[in-house]
Amino acid sequence: MTLRLESVTKRFGSFTAVDQLSLEIPEKQIFGFLGANGAGKTTTFRMILGLLDQTEGSISWNGDSIGYDQSHLVGYLPEERGLYPKMKVRDQLVYLAKLRGMDKAGALKELDSWLDRFKVPDYKLKKVEELSKGNQQKIQFISAVLHKPKLLILDEPFSGLDPVNVEMLKRAVVELKEAGTSIVFSSHRMEHVEELCENLCILHHGKPVVHGDLKEIKRSFGRKNIRVKADFKVRYLEQLPGVIHYKQLTEGCEIQVESEAASQKVFDELQGKGFVRTFDLEEPSLNDIFIEKVGASYE
Repeated sequence: MTLRLESVTKRFGSFTAVDQLSLEIPEKQIFGFLGANGAGKTTTFRMILGLLDQTEGSISWNGDSIGYDQSHLVGYLPEERGLYPKMKVRDQLVYLAKLRGMDKAGALKELDSWLDRFKVPDYKLKKVEELSKGNQQKIQFISAVLHKPKLLILDEPFSGLDPVNVEMLKRAVVELKEAGTSIVFSSHRMEHVEELCENLCILHHGKPVVHGDLKEIKRSFGRKNIRVKADFKVRYLEQLPGVIHYKQLTEGCEIQVESEAASQKVFDELQGKGFVRTFDLEEPSLNDIFIEKVGASYE
């Protein structure tokens, strides 16, 4: 089951929110969908879900258009959370599961399984408003996956979660992928995307500016990062040809260089000056690539 977007464009009056976007997302894959605020991510999600009609282009799921009759195959965790605060967790999630074709007994069985897994079995009869933000997020996640969707769209799934709960949710996402779910995953946290996604797309003003296999994207970026720790002052490295960025650390520095050849020059320049504790050459991070392509740092 493959999700395919071909030359998808969405205009609101004279404003183009998404511009000629083409993507293909196969099953058993977590696809990273990135962009600064206002880049067009949520608009794209809403078109995939059929909540908005595209102005141009086509969206297909396993060769067919996605319509309301396929909503039982799709799960969506929106960035703006949408649970009813006064309803009990059980009543709310069973209601949502029934809308997607499950019967009450099946929905309750799945719900108990997920609540146990997330270590919150006692929340079943609590009202959503009685839960912390992090635990509301767990319930929202369960609502998106309870009906075992084949396509799952996660928009900032880890926001508001502490590190322990982030790991718990990450494991759940990976297991869903391995069970055959296609997952489209959007996050501002680049390290989560690097850990989970093989392929990704970075949107900028509605257009894809980076698209493809994460390993290939890093390789083609060319730049490398070097971390140096030394028992002598290394500020002079900032002036070397090929050094693009220099950041002073307590006992050394972090440098970005334009190529592997430039990294060799940095290495040569360190010889004979004193004791070098660390010389670590790394691939560029996704954060480096994002900032270069989009020109906006994430806090």
